[in-house]
This record gives sequence, C-alpha cells and structure tokens, in this order.
Amino acid sequence: MRFLTGQTPTTDLTYGDVFLVPSRSDVTSRFDVDLSTDDGTGTTIPIVVANMTAVAGRRMAETVARRGGIVILPQDVPVEVVAAVVADVKSKDPVIETPVVVSPHDTVHSVLTLLGKRAHGAAVVVEDDRPVGVVTEADCLDVDRFTQVRQVMSSDPLVLDAHILDGRGAEGLEHAFDILHAARLSVAPVVRHGRLAGVLTRKGALRSSIYTPAVDAAGSLRVGAAVGINGDVAAKTKDLLAAGVDVLVVDTAHGHQAKMLQALDAVRSVNPEVPVVAGNVVTAEGVRDLVAAGADILKVGVGPGAMCTTRMQTGVGRPQFSAVLECAAAARELGKHVWADGGVRHPRDVALALAAGASQVMVGSWFAGTHESPGDLREDGSGRLYKDSFGMASARAVAARTARAGTAFDRARKALYEEGISTGKMYLDPQRPGVEDLLDEIMSGLRSSCTYAGARTLAEFADRAVVGVQSAAGYQEGMPVATSW
Repeated sequence: MRFLTGQTPTTDLTYGDVFLVPSRSDVTSRFDVDLSTDDGTGTTIPIVVANMTAVAGRRMAETVARRGGIVILPQDVPVEVVAAVVADVKSKDPVIETPVVVSPHDTVHSVLTLLGKRAHGAAVVVEDDRPVGVVTEADCLDVDRFTQVRQVMSSDPLVLDAHILDGRGAEGLEHAFDILHAARLSVAPVVRHGRLAGVLTRKGALRSSIYTPAVDAAGSLRVGAAVGINGDVAAKTKDLLAAGVDVLVVDTAHGHQAKMLQALDAVRSVNPEVPVVAGNVVTAEGVRDLVAAGADILKVGVGPGAMCTTRMQTGVGRPQFSAVLECAAAARELGKHVWADGGVRHPRDVALALAAGASQVMVGSWFAGTHESPGDLREDGSGRLYKDSFGMASARAVAARTARAGTAFDRARKALYEEGISTGKMYLDPQRPGVEDLLDEIMSGLRSSCTYAGARTLAEFADRAVVGVQSAAGYQEGMPVATSW
C-alpha cells in the first residue's frame, strides 16, 4: 500500500479519514478475485467473527464457516459447552443448511419463537424424521397462538433429495435452484434416504456456487475458540484442542503485558503447531514481543469497537487504520500476520483494513443484529426487531466470566470497573436480517475494491492499494442520499 501523496501522514488515521484511489486494472469481473487468506487459518474469505458472547455461538459458527469465514467462541464459555458446540458445527453439511424443526402438534407460539433463530423464514414439520409440511411466519398471522402446527402448515411440501447435490458441485446447485425457482419457493426440505437432512434455499444454492466453505483436513467446518491469560492456560488449551478447535485466540484487552507472554508460552508448551492468535496490540513493539513469545497472528485494536468505552474511560487506544498499518508492517517483516479487530461499520472499512495489510478483519457488533447471533429477538415497541449486545470488558461480561472465581466480595469489587457497554440494541436490517446477507454486502464491496485496485488476490490488493487522506466533508460526500435535498 502507498499513500496518494507519496508521504506518510504525520497524524494517526482511522477508516473514516482515508479512501482508496482507483488504479489501472485488467480485472474484468469481481468473481475473478480470490479472497482466501494465507495466514494458516484455512479461511476462504477474510472475515473472523469476534469472540463476543452476544455474537459468536453455534448458529453463527456453522453459518459463517459454510461461507468461508471462521467464528471464535468466547473464553467465558465453559470448556464442555465449547466441546459440544465444536462437535455440532463439525457435524454440519457444508452445503445443506440446518433446519428449524417442529412437530405437527407443536403450537404456533413455538414456531414463532423458533423462526427467529435462522434466516430461512420457515420451519420444517417432521414426523418420524420425515418432512410432512412447512410452516412460515405468514401461515401464523392472525392465528391463535395455541393453534397446532398441523392446522396451518403447508402439507406435502416439495422435497429435494440430497443426491442432486452430493458431489455434483455447481451443476447440482444450479439444478436445485431451478427446481425451487420453477416452484416459486424460497426454501425446501432436503432428505437423504427419505429422512430430513436439512433445508436448501434459493439464495443458499447461489451462495454455495460463489463461496467456498472453510473446512479442515477431514472436510468439516472450521471453528476457533478463545482462552484468557488467567488461570491454568495450558490445561484449557489442552481441553480446547482435544475438542477439535482449529484456531486458538489468546485474548485480553491489553495484550502487550507480561501475563500475555506467559500465556503464550503455556499455549506453545501444549502444541507448537496450532495457529495461535494473540492480542490486542496497536504498536510494532507489541507485535514483536508477542511474536517472540509464540504468536502467529496479532489481533490489532484498542478501543474502536462499538461496545467499547476504553478510549473514553482511559484515553488509551489508537486510531485503527494507522494501528493496523504499523502492526501489519512489523508482522510482515517477521513472516507473521495481523487481524484488524474492531471499528468496521461499512464494507469500505473492511477493504481499507485489508489494504493496510491485515490478513483478516474481525467483526463483532455488526453481526450481533442478525438471526444467527445467540440472543433472543426482541421488539422495541415500534415494530423494529433487535438483539442485545454488550462489550466483553463490560460489567455484564466480567460478571459472567468471574461467576465461579473467588468470593462474592472479590467478584463485586471487579464489577465496579468496566470498559464496555453492558446493554446495547443491535437492530436487524429488514433488508439484511441474516449474517449471510451482511457477508454478501461486505464481500461484494471488497471484491469491487480489488477490481478498482487491479488486484486478483488479497496479497495483490495490499500491495497495489493507493490510499488518500480526506476531510470529514470528504467522507460525508461519499454517503448516499436516500431522499432528495
């Protein structure tokens, strides 16, 4: 990457301060761009879902890995729960999606409670593992909530057989899409040997022809997990690796400290080969120290997250674009990589982080307001749907993380101090309510950014990108105008 003026600015910059300049390009299609990463994590798109309790869970992990990214499960989740989630995610099909399942005797109330867990918009009605109907939210409108599903479902649904997908690649996906299109259906159950295997949507068929799943050597979906720097780090590392975790993130708000170096040493004593991410840092010195202690990837960012109050509370942090730029350069000299953690609110920000040299971008609160995040859907009184989100240094998160540590007095003392928002509303975008919808938006923008730069890979993009510095008015000028002025 180079700056348009040829000189590095003397002040630190964040994403809103900069823009990408188009260059001469011979990349004729955004589909000619390869978005796979080279940092050893096995992802095929440069998106990592942050290890936030309100964001990273079972449904998110499965869905994002199916599209090529990876989710990092939070450090405050008990190891036995992490093991169950990892096993569940790795059991999922890389193409056929997990259904919402109900029985004919369940109530409409149960259906409406479950539909918000997935973006399909439909539940499959099952008897003896066989689909006998499909029920949607529209079927449940103006119906008594205690009505049984059998009274409102669409019986004898169109069913796809898994054999039309198995091993047939794009040809099978196109065939399945054509069947759904001809029937004017957005979703249909998929069976294998007559028993429900999942569902396939029209959009899902299209996405599977564009995205490549992030899978391990056995063909199972990838998933990561975080471990803190306190307690028996080696023992937890051993348990997480035994559970099948593909990537370990050694995580604390202030990564450039002695306890982080000790934690990295403990992790490496258990397994010297597993990809290890550590952070957070914002300086080249922090990068060098953590790499020397055993980190492969450095997590960069202090204070840019939507739920983080660190900068306002402490004055500590750094504008994110400059932090990524400096840390990525230092990591590259050592043959290592960085993840840009926090501060992305638009697809442009993801592109700018990668132009600055990040191998991947961590996304947190942006994905909290989706069907796949762990929280329950709520309605704000005006009809808008949202989910709760909170920072991982907030009093709420600290209380959960230390629930079994020390005495009640010790826990109460720790809860007095927080550097994060304990309750934030993350609204679902009616046009993009699922995490896959947001991935489509982000990847579309990123692919176009690469074509503007004349880059076919992310490495070429970071090398060829030309970045300029703009005023606040320049940033505002780039905003679309939804209504006339």
